[in-house]
Amino acid sequence: MPVHDVNITDEDKMKAEEMKEKANVFFKNEDYNQAVTFYSQAVDLNPHVAAYYGNRCLAYIRLECFGYALQDANKALEVDPLYVKAYYRRASANMALGKFKLAQKDFEAVVKVRPNDKDAKTKYQECRKIVQRKAFEKAISGEEPKSLAEQIDIESMTIEDDYDGPELEQGKVTLKFVKYLMDTFKKQKKLHRKYAYKILVDVKDLFCRLTSLVHIDVPDGKKFTICGDIHGQFYDLMNIFELNGIPSETNPYLFNGDFVDRGSFSVECIFTLFSFKLLYPDHFHMSRGNHESSTMNQMYGFEGEVKTKYTQQMVDLFTEVFNWIPLCHCINNKVLVMHGGLFEDDNVTLEDISKVDRNRQPPESGIMCELLWSDPQTQCGRNPSKRGVGIQFGPDVTKKFLQRNKLDYVIRSHEVKNEGYEIQHEGKCITVFSAPNYCDTMGNKGAFITLKGGDLKPKYTSYEAVPHPEVKPMAYASPLFGLF
Repeated sequence: MPVHDVNITDEDKMKAEEMKEKANVFFKNEDYNQAVTFYSQAVDLNPHVAAYYGNRCLAYIRLECFGYALQDANKALEVDPLYVKAYYRRASANMALGKFKLAQKDFEAVVKVRPNDKDAKTKYQECRKIVQRKAFEKAISGEEPKSLAEQIDIESMTIEDDYDGPELEQGKVTLKFVKYLMDTFKKQKKLHRKYAYKILVDVKDLFCRLTSLVHIDVPDGKKFTICGDIHGQFYDLMNIFELNGIPSETNPYLFNGDFVDRGSFSVECIFTLFSFKLLYPDHFHMSRGNHESSTMNQMYGFEGEVKTKYTQQMVDLFTEVFNWIPLCHCINNKVLVMHGGLFEDDNVTLEDISKVDRNRQPPESGIMCELLWSDPQTQCGRNPSKRGVGIQFGPDVTKKFLQRNKLDYVIRSHEVKNEGYEIQHEGKCITVFSAPNYCDTMGNKGAFITLKGGDLKPKYTSYEAVPHPEVKPMAYASPLFGLF
């Protein structure tokens, strides 16, 4: 039972309730940041009400601050161990982070208290299935894994007579093919599975030959473009090419992770990007994001989309390919570009990054994890991540890293920004996010960065979202997302 604090007056309790009601209005209007602000005021006035933590927990989940959400769920249960919503919400946050065993345990607790709760029972059973499957996969992981890319018999796949889409020329991607492909996708038509598999097998082979840290040379005066998260927003990707020109040997690009999930045109995005990678291997670059992983794809829609448009086998092949995408890029030995951010350890060097074994699912700590998951913060030092994975790093951390590695600044993505970009840490840490009106709800602009070899001074271009067909974001997401 909650402990009663004699210092909390009836007036404080009344004000806390007022703050909660204000927060509820913001939450209902999907202004989750403001909801967090007022729930926090309620907590400050009266820290002995489990629902204040529970409500703020749900707002943090909507903001994808799963680390903070877990803290609030735990606090709510400290205040009131019988507050069932906290078990639900803690399970939600853990599932979003791929921690299905912990989520299963919380659903089991709910089912014990409420044996007739069909929703909890269904989600408990779904988590249990996932945990059992992962245990089986772990049990057989000692065997030498077989490469799916090497087993697929592409030659035996037949092209139906009525197929009128783009075709590879002698098995190769050409500029004509990519242009036809983009037009086909704009009309919501599919690429034939034979060509889709061929692109995946070929791009995996290309990525396998790259190091975890790729060095890029941009000649003096020549333009180079960096884009952030795309998240399956194909029509906004097409708008980038309208605004800035399609990729070419004279118009090179780097796409900085999170190509898929959330948006429901992820298949179209990834095949377009992979095709450009094959067409211009030295002038089109891709960094891995935290959503290029099987757990994220399972929850946030890409797996469901690939199974709907193609097959489960292709899902597994995508996992193989994603494992080989480089983790970051260094431009002219002066600008480091990664999806997430910097490190727990001050001593990390570019050489350390280049030696990372990336052919795996992202771990929960270490260099690879932090490259994919970390975020900058305004205060100095480091803190646990609001996301529950990676760290938050301050301007002093950025400064030390740049000095140690003789770099000018870092560019990263990973976070929605109102203008599509944000400059932090005295200009030394820049965020770029290229998915405008993220998930059709955020109202943000997208942006890309252009710089020129020589001074490497970043220039920012922001843009609004463009219309897309009536397929909502998360249309293919896991049924477990009903929790969120």
